[in-house]
Amino acid sequence: MKRNDFIKKTTLVITGGILTSYTSCIDPKKSKNVAGISERKNWAGNYRYKAENLYEPSSLEEVQQLVKQLDKQKALGSTHCFNDIADSPKDQISTKKLKKVVHLDTDNKTLTVEAGARYGDFAALLHEQGYALHNLASLPHISVAGACATATHGSGVGNGNLATQVLAVELVKPDGSVVHLDRAHPDFYAVVVGLGAFGIITKVTLAVEDTFDVRQDVFLDLPLESVVSNFDEIMSSGYSVSLFTDWMNKKVSEVWIKRRTDAEISDLGNDFYGAKAATKNIHPIADLSAENCTDQMGVPGPWYDRLPHFKMGFTPSAGKELQSEYFIPREYAVDALLTIEEMKDEIYPHIMISEIRSIAADNFWMSPCYKQDCITLHTTWKQKPKEVLALLPKIEAKLAPFNVKPHWGKLFTIDPLILQGRYEKHTDFVALAKAYDPTGKFRNGYLNKNIY
Repeated sequence: MKRNDFIKKTTLVITGGILTSYTSCIDPKKSKNVAGISERKNWAGNYRYKAENLYEPSSLEEVQQLVKQLDKQKALGSTHCFNDIADSPKDQISTKKLKKVVHLDTDNKTLTVEAGARYGDFAALLHEQGYALHNLASLPHISVAGACATATHGSGVGNGNLATQVLAVELVKPDGSVVHLDRAHPDFYAVVVGLGAFGIITKVTLAVEDTFDVRQDVFLDLPLESVVSNFDEIMSSGYSVSLFTDWMNKKVSEVWIKRRTDAEISDLGNDFYGAKAATKNIHPIADLSAENCTDQMGVPGPWYDRLPHFKMGFTPSAGKELQSEYFIPREYAVDALLTIEEMKDEIYPHIMISEIRSIAADNFWMSPCYKQDCITLHTTWKQKPKEVLALLPKIEAKLAPFNVKPHWGKLFTIDPLILQGRYEKHTDFVALAKAYDPTGKFRNGYLNKNIY
């Protein structure tokens, strides 16, 4: 497939020929959320959006008109956040129709997509052209701009969060003007992981590399003692490594090891630090069917179909759930794990599974991995909000000595002043956000509470 055919094909597949009238887009009365806010929820169903109006522009010009014309507003991506970060007291501007592949530059190895494109929308076609992204999150269902704005990540000792793939962004500022920021721009490392505070990102340029295949091997029942004694060796045993546990029985129930086949790799055998090789594909939550999971058993496949845990065409993860995720500096990894393991009896009744991953340091001001390698403790909870929200402060208190930071798009209860103090560039971020948005068009309850 030629490059132009790639762009045409992805545009056709992604947009599906569904366009919004330009006049209806800029007229708030015609874009009223007549369905009622009670029917608009995030993907997991735990949060109901409170914004009165929802707009779905299909071009940069429409976004510019909306941003200039509207007062309080917020961009809404693929709705995969579990809190109110993408909500607004008045208006939401959805990027769901901004999903085109704009340009594949084979000379400079870059890919420019519109902000609402989901990784799974274009990854297979990018692979067909001979290119890949260096990493993906566990879900390919999330939008590019939303994932980067919240420092969402994949896993791997040398792999940074998804924002580290960004080379440039196109941003619509509060007055409707457009600014292009690349890595040479002094504001780049604030705006990319910008939590929606600067405006609405409409295009993202990503670094790509030559395509590659990945094999995925799974091992079961890794003794906790082995994790404590061999943590660095275990987490560096693949290009991407995830440990899944319910914290019970002094073990990690599953180890997922993803390795690139273009590098020299050895046979891991049937015994991995005391864990036994799985004999069939398995879901991170062992009781669930593995049908929606990417293939395992060491069978090589393209990067886009192995680096995520879940396939694009299926309901991701467990669906009806809650999620929290905490970033901890790498040097505290083992101590933090043992601290949480002490809470197993409190955690177990409410948990589906926890995942332990590693992420490399980066330079984004509001990234939890700013200038430090981290591990994350990601937990998928049963959808029992009262019980989970009562438990999170206890977990956060246990992790406080390790300078813990939460994922911006998931559930957390850390005191805002304490949280702000854990970000070296917080004061600079706030000053710059106010310079970009002096009247507070893009401020919402989330930003007012946690950032400002």
